[in-house]
Amino acid sequence: MQTDTPTDVIFIGGRSGVGKSSVAAEVSQILARADIRHALIEGDNLDQAYPQPWRDGIKLAEQNLAAMWKNYRAAGYSRLIFTNSVSVLQIAELSAALGGETHSSAVLLTATDATAAHRLSQREIGSALDEHIGRSSLAARRLDAANEAVVRIATDDRTVAEIAHEILVNAGWLSA
Repeated sequence: MQTDTPTDVIFIGGRSGVGKSSVAAEVSQILARADIRHALIEGDNLDQAYPQPWRDGIKLAEQNLAAMWKNYRAAGYSRLIFTNSVSVLQIAELSAALGGETHSSAVLLTATDATAAHRLSQREIGSALDEHIGRSSLAARRLDAANEAVVRIATDDRTVAEIAHEILVNAGWLSA
C-alpha cells in the first residue's frame, strides 16, 4: 500500500437533483484530459441496502470506502473525487476511513427547490418522484448546517463544465 504520499480528496455533497454525479464525472474528465491520475467513487452506492445499515449504526459506507481506497492506493492512486449527498457533514469520518494523511476539500453543491425538482423529474419515473423531491428538500435544509469551511457552489443555470472547473481550482488541483 502506498503510504508516502498523502491522499488528496475532494468531497462533493448536495441534495438529490443538484448534479453531484454529473459534476463529478466532468471533474474526472477534466483531470483525465490534463493527465492527472485520480479515482472517482460514488459514495451513495457504498451502503445502498434495505434495511438501511446506517439506521442501525452500521458504518458500512466507511468500511466499504476504506476497503476500496486501500485497493486504489495499492495501485498507486493518491487523488480521490468522492460524491455522497451528506459527505460534507461527515468529512472527519470519511477522511479517517481513507487512512493515513489526507488533505481534503469539501464542496456543497446547491440548487433551488424548483431546479432540483425539475432535474429529478427528468430522471425519476414511476411513483417515487414525489418522495424523491420531498427527501431532496429535507436534505437541502439539513446540509445548510455544513461547516463554514465547506465551499458552497450554486448549480442553477450553470454548465457542468463551469462548476467542475470551479471545484478543481478551489481544491488547488488546477490553476485558474
